[in-house]
Amino acid sequence: MNQTIEQLFKRKSVRVFTDQDISKEDKQLILESAIQAPSAGNQQLYTIIDVTDENLKKELAIVCDNQPFIAQGKMVLIFLADCQKWYDAYINVDCSPRDPGTGDLLLAVSDANIAAQNAVVAAESLGIGSCYIGDVVEGCEKMRELLNLPDFVFPTCMLIFGYPTKQQIDRKKPERPDTKYIVHENSYKRFNKEEQIDYFTYKIIKEYYKESMTAFCNRKYNSDFSKEMSRSVDAYLKPFQKNKL
Repeated sequence: MNQTIEQLFKRKSVRVFTDQDISKEDKQLILESAIQAPSAGNQQLYTIIDVTDENLKKELAIVCDNQPFIAQGKMVLIFLADCQKWYDAYINVDCSPRDPGTGDLLLAVSDANIAAQNAVVAAESLGIGSCYIGDVVEGCEKMRELLNLPDFVFPTCMLIFGYPTKQQIDRKKPERPDTKYIVHENSYKRFNKEEQIDYFTYKIIKEYYKESMTAFCNRKYNSDFSKEMSRSVDAYLKPFQKNKL
């Protein structure tokens, strides 16, 4: 196992940081590593917001399900799927472009998330921990206001960076399922009930499978924050769907 793969295996989310600041050099290196990510047509259909305003960090911590550690991050980056910048550029040279559609958005979301993962891997190689925040998708109206987001821009994820405490370093990484449940050969396979039980026991207690699965469903999938996320995504999608074919 080489060093890069070893770091991928060891990397886990970090939510408690030391007081050590991230140097300007390392921050720049992480940002430049993000931009080296592959993207559709080499268009970089994303924009990265570097959140340096402490008050904005606190606002984001509240909007993103009241998670105080967000405000304590030594570096906070928001990755935006950006269909606006190319659209504006086309307008400015009289191209008469169509409005971006949902396909364009999904392509931009992929670009943004690939760049985000590049940043995560780069940070890990420097001994800097990170945590993805999906809740940045929630609160569409407030997020648009806070970040000045135009119609054709969508926040795909937020990353919080900092040096992990010893407790975080020593904390066991959550288990992952066996590859046979994730990798399907040639076509998609739906699992039967027994296969589902075998699969999800990396996360769900097998002896109490029904009870554990029900609790997880209620805590995550049926939760208020999950419903709000879907509502917000619908709001973000409206500009992309107004000229639906």
